[in-house]
Amino acid sequence: MLEIIIFTILISTLLNLFFKQFAIPTIIGYIATGTIIAYGFDLHQAVHNRELKEIAEFGVVFLMFTIGLEFSVKHLMRMKKEVFVYGSLQVFLSAVVFAFLANTFFAIELKSAIIIGAALALSSTAIVLKLLNESGDINKVYGRKVLGVLLFQDIAVIPILLMISIFSIDGGSISDLLLLTLAKAILLLAGLFVVGKYLLDPFFAAVSKTKSNEIFISSILLIVIGASYLAHVLGFSYSLGAFVAGMMIAETHYKHQVEADLIPFRDLLLGIFFITVGMQLDFKIIFENILTISLLLPALTAIKIAIIYSIFRFRSTARESLKTAFSIFQLGEFALVIFELSFAQGLIDPILGQVLIVTVVISMIITPFVLNNLSQIVDMIHKTKEINNELDTLEQDYLTNHIVLIGYGRLGKLISKLIQKDGLKFIAIEGDIQTVKDAQKKHLPVVFGNASQEHILESVNIKDAAAVIISIGNSQKLNHICEVVHKLTKNKKTIVKVNKFEEKESLAGLNLSHVIVETENTALAMFEEAKAVDSSLR
Repeated sequence: MLEIIIFTILISTLLNLFFKQFAIPTIIGYIATGTIIAYGFDLHQAVHNRELKEIAEFGVVFLMFTIGLEFSVKHLMRMKKEVFVYGSLQVFLSAVVFAFLANTFFAIELKSAIIIGAALALSSTAIVLKLLNESGDINKVYGRKVLGVLLFQDIAVIPILLMISIFSIDGGSISDLLLLTLAKAILLLAGLFVVGKYLLDPFFAAVSKTKSNEIFISSILLIVIGASYLAHVLGFSYSLGAFVAGMMIAETHYKHQVEADLIPFRDLLLGIFFITVGMQLDFKIIFENILTISLLLPALTAIKIAIIYSIFRFRSTARESLKTAFSIFQLGEFALVIFELSFAQGLIDPILGQVLIVTVVISMIITPFVLNNLSQIVDMIHKTKEINNELDTLEQDYLTNHIVLIGYGRLGKLISKLIQKDGLKFIAIEGDIQTVKDAQKKHLPVVFGNASQEHILESVNIKDAAAVIISIGNSQKLNHICEVVHKLTKNKKTIVKVNKFEEKESLAGLNLSHVIVETENTALAMFEEAKAVDSSLR
């Protein structure tokens, strides 16, 4: 087993170094690694493969946890249309269409057709959200809609898995099974709600007093894995428990620190997940069914794109609807789980299951290339450029020689007015969602995000900015942001406002040439006013 791990790390590192020369996403490198390892060590049927897949599932778990961190209960309710209206429509319509086609045109038995239709309705949460998070597009209009649909899809996995249980039982009461599942769901949500509301804040307060980073990280892992395991014990997916745990922590004061500490674990385990996806590529099955797969893949994706586009086109622009549809056109990782469970329960023919699994994996491999060239693909289909109130179509030439404004509070708003008055371009990053929404209603270029994250700064093209102005009140957060900005721009053009001289001293190691101390400037201005009033002071 150790040699497998060593070769896996070696191959994935070398492949990704090579692929990076051609701007190919690391996801492809991981999937290719999985395929090479599976054939090199004959792991297609090996126990190691199953064990690795169980570990890899926690990649999706940590991804869902970090998504949950961005969505408190209040925030989720503000997204109820995206999650519960658009999401339910997408899953239901896609499942019905695919099930009908499977049953009518391919003579697949009705129960099997329903399972297949439901599985094909799902998209890849792991790939899509990873890429949207990296690009910063998760904060754009279409990104929020994509996220809403994916969240509902993850919730829909529960009834789909329940369907497999119902369809595979020979005896017993279906109503009893449904009642038991409902009771378990209430128990899970109620338990996690009580813990989140009454125990998390005092627990994290006690942990933070230790001033130990190790204890803090271990406490996060305890919460994530504990919530996931509780969900699993009650018959739900690990990722649902992790998502709810993330939403609980989002209500505390420790959200951003938790998010920063957990990203390395998430990315590492996601890499393992994509390796296991590559392990499931069986070239023998591909060659034997190459014609079927060649016809099936484009047909399934075209139907799915058409359904998603139609759903969103009623209330969105054509361009935005196309971006949403092409973002979640693929078949997802949960479909792999559903197909494997289904033919293990005798609901799907093993050969058909393998063909579907290969089709799913190939669609996942295509996804990074589609998302990385999304604007160009949409441009080819829909020529007219459109503007929306969340900067979805900011042109690249706008994001050059512009001013990046970090913080859009009272001072940030005043600075933005001066920038506009002078006829200059700016884009602001703000962490308060209501402030962002208020600004975007006025068609101002303000985006929501945590400015201490590199991908957020890169999404506003900070490297090509004429200047960066940082005006936030949180001194601890200010230091972190300045360090990240320094890493990306080397502070050639960074202006920072601090509240007191001690904060200026704490930034000394970053070689900032423009640090404005608020108290000093206020004192100087007040003294100058006093001199102007009384000439005897001169």
